[in-house]
Amino acid sequence: MTDAYSTLQISLSNGVAYVVIDNPPLNLLDATLMEDLDRFADAMSGDRDIRVIVFDSADPDFFVAHGDMTTADDPAAFAALAVAPGQDQSLNPMMRLHERIRSLPQLTIAKLRGLARGGGAELLSAMDMRFASLERAGMAQMECRLGIIPGAGGTAYLPGLVGRARALEIILGGQLVDAAIAERIGWVNRALPDTELDHVVDTLAARIAALPPGVARAATEAVDTAAASTTHGLRKADELLSGLFGEPAATRLAKAALAAGAHTRAGERRLEALVDDIT
Repeated sequence: MTDAYSTLQISLSNGVAYVVIDNPPLNLLDATLMEDLDRFADAMSGDRDIRVIVFDSADPDFFVAHGDMTTADDPAAFAALAVAPGQDQSLNPMMRLHERIRSLPQLTIAKLRGLARGGGAELLSAMDMRFASLERAGMAQMECRLGIIPGAGGTAYLPGLVGRARALEIILGGQLVDAAIAERIGWVNRALPDTELDHVVDTLAARIAALPPGVARAATEAVDTAAASTTHGLRKADELLSGLFGEPAATRLAKAALAAGAHTRAGERRLEALVDDIT
């Protein structure tokens, strides 16, 4: 599987798939990259051993520059791309691809170095988490300046990430948003010095991958349900929590935490470190 793609470099380690996008000269989101990402998503959709996917770029200047503008010359060929066949076929292929990535059972995390505009920014917005290099990252939805609107999910994803007013500012203003501002408005989780980006993301990915089976997916499903409705979110969380309480890991870890000092003043002062020690 790791050698099956012309635009992706893939490595697997301890439940984490590392995906490096490598589509020179600009990492355009063209038909070839879209088809590779779709085939990769297909391979991941039924893989229970992989719990986290980390996306990176081989190009230091561009994560994914944007969609392939030459599709304007032959929109019918673009519309006919057979990607993400399981998604709503009334959506265009890029929307379907991003929805497929958004709905993957794994947690998806992006390392953003360089620039991501248009479809590249929308690919990032479809992922669960984004971490950006303070010195090198930038994002933009520049489509309105070119006479169209974001057509790969930006208008749907951004309001949930940054709010309606800021989504409109990003989309209608069309300006480059640097990492520090992207963090402040919620487009990325954190903006970090470039030298710290790999460590922070790789450590987080490893921690998520090491969680007991089903926990990360249950937490994500509960959060996603609550985003649409607090009442439904609470009911879904209760349902998922009941199922996890029935798993051996929950009992084992609770007993280990108590034995290590939980419910004591000393243990509670360092509870995060205590939990790290037993997991």
